[in-house]
Amino acid sequence: MVDSAPMPKSKRAKARPEIPRFEHPLFETHCHLDYLDQEALEATLTRAREVGVDKIVTIAVSPDNLQTVLDLAQGNEALWCTQGVHPHEAEHYTEDTGETIRARASLPEVVAVGEIGLDYYYDHADRAVQRQVFEAQLAIAVEQDLPIVVHTRDADEDTRAILSNFSGHLRRKGVIHSFTSGLPLAEYCLSEGFCLGFNGIATFKTAENVREVVAATPLEQLVIETDSPYLTPVPYRGTKNAPYFLPFVAEYLAEFRGLDVEEFLSAVYANSDRLFWGGGAGATGPSAAA
Repeated sequence: MVDSAPMPKSKRAKARPEIPRFEHPLFETHCHLDYLDQEALEATLTRAREVGVDKIVTIAVSPDNLQTVLDLAQGNEALWCTQGVHPHEAEHYTEDTGETIRARASLPEVVAVGEIGLDYYYDHADRAVQRQVFEAQLAIAVEQDLPIVVHTRDADEDTRAILSNFSGHLRRKGVIHSFTSGLPLAEYCLSEGFCLGFNGIATFKTAENVREVVAATPLEQLVIETDSPYLTPVPYRGTKNAPYFLPFVAEYLAEFRGLDVEEFLSAVYANSDRLFWGGGAGATGPSAAA
């Protein structure tokens, strides 16, 4: 998707504004920091702190990076992680993988089972296998009393059908991240108590379907993310994404919803704490679950 003819690099750089700064801190609920080398990671975390991002959840996607994201979270007090296998990697999921996820569920750095779900757009894994692996990991989330982080693309009917079998047993629910599905799935997930996660896609000119869902999402069930290094928001679209671009997502969504950005940030920050630690309004991290 192309929004407009690209400008020359020199003009494009001058046209892009500074990252906005707000009084309220920001909570990055979904990114992939293990895609960065150590030097880039340190620079990214420093820059994120400078623009007010004080909590970050880095997401597992495959058996190969379960340990990697855990190591990152254990090495930085501002980071947490998930444990789970993305539908693209479903064919690499084994019983041992499930046991690893289960064994780490009680670690303080692990806040959810994810990224799990279905992806019928790319079909990198057999659909039947995707469904089986999704169900297996949902069962672990129920058993371990963790929220889930769900990826779904072009699989609305099967996602709803599978979630309907588990939702009543998921006390802490979870989030459908990077929500781009149809309004019917959004309405179902919201009615079940799930949060919806939105990122730079909402800023794209062609994303009217996403903005329709943003408008329909109760503020208390909305969280924000970057999904970096992907989905860079306008006005930096076309460059590699990072958690320090989260303020652009927040600013855009607040304006779209007709809210003061500080009011919006206060709400979505509390939502994020509640999502991962179960605390009420004003919860501020792991202590909220006590």
